[in-house]
Amino acid sequence: MIVFGDLYSQYYDLLYQDKDYQAEVNYVTSLIQQSSSEAQTILDLGCGTGKHAELFCAKGFIVHGVDLSKDMLDVAEKRRIGKESKLSFSHANVQNLRLNKKFDVVTSLFHVMSYQNSNQELTQAFRVAKEHLIDDGIFIFDFWYGPAVLTDLPTTRIKRLENDQIKVTRLAEPILYAQKNIVDVHYNIFLKDKETQNFVEKRELHSMRYLFDTELELICNEVGFDILNKYEWMSQNTPNFNSWNVVWILKNSI
Repeated sequence: MIVFGDLYSQYYDLLYQDKDYQAEVNYVTSLIQQSSSEAQTILDLGCGTGKHAELFCAKGFIVHGVDLSKDMLDVAEKRRIGKESKLSFSHANVQNLRLNKKFDVVTSLFHVMSYQNSNQELTQAFRVAKEHLIDDGIFIFDFWYGPAVLTDLPTTRIKRLENDQIKVTRLAEPILYAQKNIVDVHYNIFLKDKETQNFVEKRELHSMRYLFDTELELICNEVGFDILNKYEWMSQNTPNFNSWNVVWILKNSI
């Protein structure tokens, strides 16, 4: 089953219309400015439909977004109109990305690192980030935080949304594999065309890895990153057992 397939990408922004992308970009921009006030270029790993990237561009950054889904990138390309010199996108797997270019900042948002399920995949993703950073460049990523996930276990959730054209119902059913630190989230997405009354159903599996401080510290040491800060997402609080979403700010050590 393909993650972020054509149907999912088509309605992605509708499904997350309650997500405050502007506030998130403001927050990450503040993290960048705290650590690298001269930063001008950003590589966005797992950019999706490019909404974060577009807003970073509006902040004055030159941004290149990368995603595995061509369907998502088709949506992202529309955001480039009038910004062609400052906003670009390309198709690639984060594991084998080779742009032969360095950036001031690498971002990876909306839990992209949690999609790296194995130690090898996660370490390689960190290596790719490092290879695309200037000396002392900054890597900012968020992820599912293990202590919080195991404190407040994932449960079945239903999300209903609609606009003038469609009505969407998304059922998310999680299965947790404790020995692998992975949650398999099974999505059933039902879409109704309001004009024709036709229904479409799509199923997807998203395998999400929850991560712990000690394993990430080990990878940072192996790859060559200094840990600047660890925060609860959208704050500067120290992560705790209630912090499902956590962000780390790393520096490329020379």
